[in-house]
Amino acid sequence: MNTTVSAAFLGLVEGITEFLPVSSTGHLIVAADLLKFRDAGGTFEIAIQLGAVLAVVAYYWRDLSGQARALPERPEVRTLWLGVTLAFLPAAALGFLFSDAITRYLFSPVTVGLSLMLGGAALWVIEGRTFAARTTGLTQVSPRQALIVGCAQCLALVPGVSRSASSIIGGLLIGLDRPTATAFSFYLSIPTLGLATLYALIKGREALDSTQLGPLLVGMGVSFVTALLAIGWLLKYVARHDFRGFAVYRMLAGLAILGWALWR
Repeated sequence: MNTTVSAAFLGLVEGITEFLPVSSTGHLIVAADLLKFRDAGGTFEIAIQLGAVLAVVAYYWRDLSGQARALPERPEVRTLWLGVTLAFLPAAALGFLFSDAITRYLFSPVTVGLSLMLGGAALWVIEGRTFAARTTGLTQVSPRQALIVGCAQCLALVPGVSRSASSIIGGLLIGLDRPTATAFSFYLSIPTLGLATLYALIKGREALDSTQLGPLLVGMGVSFVTALLAIGWLLKYVARHDFRGFAVYRMLAGLAILGWALWR
């Protein structure tokens, strides 16, 4: 398959899955393997996330610009962004320290299959519990709650776990209602994915030659459009549903990927 077409397909996969609790990185690893897509040491699978980050910024632009203007006189807005910063730090530190080892040893379909299955089972069990939602708005998220969500997000360093799933479920466990946990996960994606993309591009700049730059930009563009649509859909979905459907999908997809990886 043509490299640019493959990149566009991977961008579609990224945009659809980035904010769903199914692991975009895991899906990208498997899709790239199926397409025999040549990647610069895992750079593409991380850098393509920039499209999804820009989609979050575009979706929340009115809120973000309003918060920026209100930052000096509204302490609750300062608290929100303090929380986002605190939540970002644990995964950033671990990613910086262990990114090479993670890419070398964990970026494989077997890891993805196992993580999808185990994460799906955990998601099913957790969704069977009832949580008392004490926090019903983004500006009510405390720094302590934010830091716990950030620690939960660290699980997503393992491909197949899902950054969205770990951060949203972490929020539910500490008292955020579902819309707030989901929206906070979106906000958290801005520094997490944005800086991860920048770091990946800097590290992989020597391996990323000029022939890969075009496909990367195509993938980012497609992921931006599809992620923008996925964000709006997911926010409407979580207002009326839990994540058990995604748990079933994860277990079935993980089983299929694991079977394919072991027997191909």
